[in-house]
This record gives sequence, C-alpha cells and structure tokens, in this order.
Amino acid sequence: MRKRYTIEVAASSKLVVYCPQELLLDMEIKKIAFGSRAIEVDFVPLPKNKNIIVISKEIQKLLLFPDFAIKMHVFVDHQVLTIGPLVGIFTAGFTPFPIRPIGERTNFFSKLLSVKTNVGAIPFVFGEQHINWEQGTINGYFYHDNNWQTVEVPFPHVIYDRLPNRKSERNPKLVKVKEILQKDYLIPWYNPGFFSKLDIYERLHQDHSVSFLLPETHPFTSFSLIENMLSQYGHIYIKPINGSLGLGVHQILYDRTQDEYYCRYQDRKGVNRLQKFTSLEGLFQTVFSNRNLDKMIVQQGIHLMRHEQRPIDFRIHTNKDNNGEWHVTALAAKIAGRGSVTTHTRSGGEIKTVAEIFQQEECHLYTEKLENAALLLSKSIANNMEGIIAEIGFDLGIDKHGDIWLFEANSKPGRSIFSHPELKEFDQLSCKLSMAFAVFLTEQSILHPEEVIKW
Repeated sequence: MRKRYTIEVAASSKLVVYCPQELLLDMEIKKIAFGSRAIEVDFVPLPKNKNIIVISKEIQKLLLFPDFAIKMHVFVDHQVLTIGPLVGIFTAGFTPFPIRPIGERTNFFSKLLSVKTNVGAIPFVFGEQHINWEQGTINGYFYHDNNWQTVEVPFPHVIYDRLPNRKSERNPKLVKVKEILQKDYLIPWYNPGFFSKLDIYERLHQDHSVSFLLPETHPFTSFSLIENMLSQYGHIYIKPINGSLGLGVHQILYDRTQDEYYCRYQDRKGVNRLQKFTSLEGLFQTVFSNRNLDKMIVQQGIHLMRHEQRPIDFRIHTNKDNNGEWHVTALAAKIAGRGSVTTHTRSGGEIKTVAEIFQQEECHLYTEKLENAALLLSKSIANNMEGIIAEIGFDLGIDKHGDIWLFEANSKPGRSIFSHPELKEFDQLSCKLSMAFAVFLTEQSILHPEEVIKW
C-alpha cells in the first residue's frame, strides 16, 4: 500500500530518522534515499499515531533534500526507505531572466510544478547545462511560493521529457545526456521523442483494435498515387511527415464535373490561399516547387462534420495516472477559420467546448465515442511504440456518418485549447496526471526495476 508522510527537518546533526512504527514492523531498514542519494542512518519509531517522518539537518544536507514541507510518498525495498519522487523535467530554451527562466513556456512550467502538493512529488526543470556529472547533482529550477529558485538536488528518480521541438531532440548534446542518464544511471525516462505521422500510421495499421480509425495514408511516391486517391475520395491532404502546428498542410480537391484541381493551403506569409489548376502537374509545379515531397505523406480526405459551415475536429488529451491507467483529461472542439486548411488557432480557428456545438443528447453520444477512441488509441500507441508513453494529444474527426477518424497523435501536445475559460480545470488536471504518473513510475522502478527496463 502506497502511503504519504510529511517530511519534517529537526535541528540536529545526528544520522537518525524518526518514522511511524508501521514502517518498522515487518522489516529492517538501514538506509534512507532521495533521488540518486542514499545514506546509512539509524531508524527510531515514533509514538503511535504520529504520521510524519523526521530527518535531521545533517541528513537533509547529505541527501540534498529541498526545504519544502509537503507530504511525500515513501517506498521501502531492500532495507532502503526512499522518499519521493524527485521528478526531473528535461527541456531546452533557458533564458538568463530569473522571472522567465524558460522564456514563453515559463507559465506552463509554473503550472506543471505547482501540482507538487496535490501529487506528493518534488518536480524541477533542468537542461543539460545544469548537470554536474562529477558530483552527480543538478542545479534545478524549482517553483515555490510563486517564485522561481535554483536548488542543487541529486539526480532524480524519473525524468519527464519536455524538449520543445524536433531540433532540440536531435541535438547531439541532448541525445548524449538522455543516453547517459537512461543507460548508465538507469533513470526511467517518460514521454520521449516526437511522433512521426507515418510511423504512427504504420504501427497502428497492424493493430486491428484501432486500424478502423485510420484514414488511408501513404508516403508520397508518385502522381498516380494522388490521382488514384483523388478519384476514390474526392479530396486528399498532403502533410509533412514530421510537421506540427498545421504547418505545411495542403488540401487538394478534384472537381469531376469541371475536371479541375484546387489546392487550399497557407502560404509562407501566413495567408490562407485557394488556387485552381487545370492539371495536377501544374498544381505541383506551382505550389510544391520548393518542397521536398519525399518528406510528405498523402492522406485520405474525410468529409467532416461542420459547425456554421466550417469543418470541425477535436483535440483530446490523455494521460496515465498514479496507477499507470489511461484517462481522458481534456476534450475540445476546434473549428476551422474561414478558408483555412486546418483548425489551428494561428490560422483563424476557434476553440469551443463540445457542449457549445452539440445538443445534449448528441453531446453525450459524441463525447463517449471520442473518449473511447482516444483511450483505445492511447493503449495501442503505448504498446506499439518504444519508450514509456504516458501522455498523448489526439486530433480526431467525426465524419458525416458519425464515424471517428484519427488525424494526428502528438507526444508533446500543444495547449492552445486551455485558453478556453471552461477548460481551465482540465489544464490543471492534465498537469496533475503528468506528475502523478511519476509516482507510479518511481514505485515500479524501485519495486520492479526489471519490468521498467523492458519498457
């Protein structure tokens, strides 16, 4: 049974830990650990009904335990009492400004770190430049009492990957850090890497429990592929394999009656464009002349449900909780901007709650359908992708027949939907579960390390 205790620090130099009697009943404990630090101490039982753990100032100093009086989880295994979890959130893009240490993402990280009291974890943010390899410590950024401060702590129990983009993910320095911390220090690392659209499609396509949710998708190979898909579906999408934020997405439509092609896209100046062409070759020579088509996918067009004559899709966030179970933590509708090829807000899209666009009965029906699809997909992705995945953002569509379709899965989902006033509580919930999963992962890594290594 997992339990939490308040950790108090006594003004003493003794290497003695006072703890509840229940922890000492069935086992001998010789060490106390926090993060990667462990020291031998004496354990003394407290009087009955005292549900705290008291460590001395000397133990606090040796463990590099921060001075935050919050209820922490306690894990006991192999004569070691571990308090934690200490959660390192790995990212890049730090600034020299104390009030905004992570630039425009500072506000998100402050919300993420503010859930520590609810979750019973001590999270901090760090980059490769904050690691002291010789000492085995990190000068991490903590958010406490509405202020940012740097505190030296041991290497964490687990690491939550929040690298901001694919460029930072490919940075050789950051790749090396991840490799060393995972392989040499055996620190579990969750939510690694950005998904490739084609990779996700190919893996999920093999899983019959979710393959019916996938629109037909292929790497770009030839004009004949596009001709065939246009004749079958009437319109298609061409997307970058590793794109995000709707950048580089093109919709191609074929008008059978006029034998004409249309291309809807956003140009490099951010203007929504719709152009007409008499041939597919002419369209590609004009629109794709400077694009590497080898890095694009071709996807079946879906005739989406509309709201006020504008296509809508849905963003669903899922997270694993402190028992390793998947939950839907947020659901919102995204309505395309006028003339836009995507529903992104940067292209004029709007965010609405599902209740704002459906009547009550429909709202219940489609919420259930979308949530069930997102949970099925989450389990399939977690089972079929490498690494420990505990958070996903899905873009799902509903067609005119009421069927659900997967357009995209994001391992580092954007958070624009939380700008809607009625979705604020879900913003906090997704942050809370992102940290709560660290409790589960820490417990598994202590009690069943061989299982975590397999993940």
